Amino acid sequence: MRMAKLYFHYSTMNAGKSTVLLQASHNYRERGMDTYLLTARFDKRAGEGRIASRIGIGSDADTFDETNDLFDKIKNRLQQGDFACAFVDEAQFLTEDQVWQLARAVDDLGVPVMCYGLRVDFRGKLFPGSAALLALADEMREVRTICHCGKKATMVVRQDESGQALSQGAQVQIGGNETYVSLCRRHWREAVGEA
Repeated sequence: MRMAKLYFHYSTMNAGKSTVLLQASHNYRERGMDTYLLTARFDKRAGEGRIASRIGIGSDADTFDETNDLFDKIKNRLQQGDFACAFVDEAQFLTEDQVWQLARAVDDLGVPVMCYGLRVDFRGKLFPGSAALLALADEMREVRTICHCGKKATMVVRQDESGQALSQGAQVQIGGNETYVSLCRRHWREAVGEA
């Protein structure tokens, strides 16, 4: 059985996570190794079953929602043909159970799994999938982006139509990248009115 790990690549909005995922998948495929791509079913910004980057690259992908057993999905996909790595975009939308299912796929099927997603929401709270990945991932890597001040951005604000930071609302809002701004912690605190 090959050595496999569960990876979590995390950052804020608009840091290029999908670009990094697509490049990594391309690197495997360029060497003749197939990959298996998954993305959240309800994220249809690039079309259903498609991962796309803001810089214009994209790839077809299988989809998941909270009802899917991802261990079974990976096992079934392996039965159709071997692949070198599974890639999961929008990993913040995984359930805790699904992160355990991905860990089982790594441990029991020997499939490396690379997850890409947001760490925290606009309120500074962990997403459930991200919390589980922070607990279970074998390796974590930050995809960095910067605040307008030049410091590393670790937080994100959601803005209303007039550019004011919102502190209430649903944790999940698909689309509307223009309403999100990545900031360092100090500027996030200023934007949301935290002392």
